[in-house]
Amino acid sequence: MTSPSTAPQNTEREQLLARLAQPHSYDLAVVGGGATGLGVALDAAARGFSVVLLESHDFAKGTSSRATKLVHGGVRYLAQGDIALVREALHERTTLLRNAPHLAQPLAFVMPSYKWWETPFYGAGLKMYDALAGAAGLGPTEFMGRMETLRCLPTAMADGLKGGVKYWDGQFDDARLALALARTAAQQGALVLNYCPVSDLLYQDGKLAGVVCQDAETGTRYEVRARCVVNATGVWVDELRQCDGAHAGQKAKPMVAPSQGVHIVVDREFLPSDHALMVPKTADGRVLFAVPWLGKLILGTTDSPRHDLQREPLAMREEVAFILGESARYLRRAPQAADVRSIWVGLRPLVKPQHDDGGSTKKISREHTVITSRSGLVTVTGGKWTTYRAMAEDVLQQCMDDRLLARRPGGVTVALPLVGANSVRRRPGMNAPQGLHSYGAEADWVTGLPGADAVLAGGLTEAMVRFAVRHEYARTVEDVLARRARVLFLDAGLAAQLAPAVAAILAEELPGHDPGLQPFLALAQQYARVPM
Repeated sequence: MTSPSTAPQNTEREQLLARLAQPHSYDLAVVGGGATGLGVALDAAARGFSVVLLESHDFAKGTSSRATKLVHGGVRYLAQGDIALVREALHERTTLLRNAPHLAQPLAFVMPSYKWWETPFYGAGLKMYDALAGAAGLGPTEFMGRMETLRCLPTAMADGLKGGVKYWDGQFDDARLALALARTAAQQGALVLNYCPVSDLLYQDGKLAGVVCQDAETGTRYEVRARCVVNATGVWVDELRQCDGAHAGQKAKPMVAPSQGVHIVVDREFLPSDHALMVPKTADGRVLFAVPWLGKLILGTTDSPRHDLQREPLAMREEVAFILGESARYLRRAPQAADVRSIWVGLRPLVKPQHDDGGSTKKISREHTVITSRSGLVTVTGGKWTTYRAMAEDVLQQCMDDRLLARRPGGVTVALPLVGANSVRRRPGMNAPQGLHSYGAEADWVTGLPGADAVLAGGLTEAMVRFAVRHEYARTVEDVLARRARVLFLDAGLAAQLAPAVAAILAEELPGHDPGLQPFLALAQQYARVPM
């Protein structure tokens, strides 16, 4: 792999926009730069298609940076009888761990048992989980006694503890994985652009022929011709579908029912372990996780229906109370509102059943859905991070079945390492604070930039900020502190303290460009605010 240039890349975006402006008809235009859209772009580019991907904000700005950070087959889906979904996810889990070892690693989970029947009951289900994984398994499920469970979960509630079950899944850095997908797609020849929203669709003889987009920074409008257009905008897919329907004088029926998931981040002292705690059934039937991640502890998540589509949704008071309250049932010293370092919310694009009865979102499908409109707009939504690669293959198969793309063999991304994967550097894992290990094979290139020894805080150096701007598409303070480094998600107060220094480096790297300091400070306040 060739090293990125160490010279400033202030003109990189201008070069990308110049490519976009050229008269060219692409095989595929992908709208949406989250996990699904980026996966589609990478798979298509790796097959040799000409690809352009357009993201309205930053890559993984929405749901794709707000996951529970788990690469998993879905233990809860096994309980629901979704065997095929679990089997596919377990095998995709192994593929992801292999293709991005610097960003995804195995993680041991422990289910503590406080009733005599829980260990054999849940253990039997997890043995089936192992069987479905087969050779793709990460480790055997183990039945544990009381003392062994406490060794794995030293701060778990000891009173009434009978034992526990230990099993294996994976975890990852979602936003950095999205970035790796974008950069790998670019290496494969795709043109990927953030901050370039699609405002309209182009038609020729009643068929979709491309998109109209606009550079969010300059306001310049571009018409992009493409043989096939994929709508991969997550919870916002219905907006583009309505636009498509309006051109045909029809109204598209909404296919997404958003569900809100809240995560709370506290210090590792509340569970100082390399094992995650998993409660399969809380008081109201939901699943609760306490997951070590990048030096902190993530508590969550909730599953609450929403009817709006805010870019930065707020946590509801009852959601926070639920997470803190349930944590108090399983941790000897439960975190309080004052202990929260960051709180963040993601909207899941759950696919509505054909006859929606308005019931709980827990009953709505997590599986992805791919549909093609009469004009040829291909829409994909639903699914989860773990199966992004399989989803991309399904989308391209649909495009080929509908004769929107020429047929080309699939399976090209099964053994395609992502940017940074080819590394011999020791990986401390996702439990360690973020540092150079997150860059994998590119770590030495980061240290070759100015400011490699100038540590700002939280493992972030000046060189990392420069690398984010020059090689990782970062344009704002938020891009750097939320998604290139994960400081906003780990400690919102610390992120606010670092913001002015990061803004100053951005000003050096991008003269005349607004780094968005004030909007980020307001956002950091939101992530630090606990509704009680």
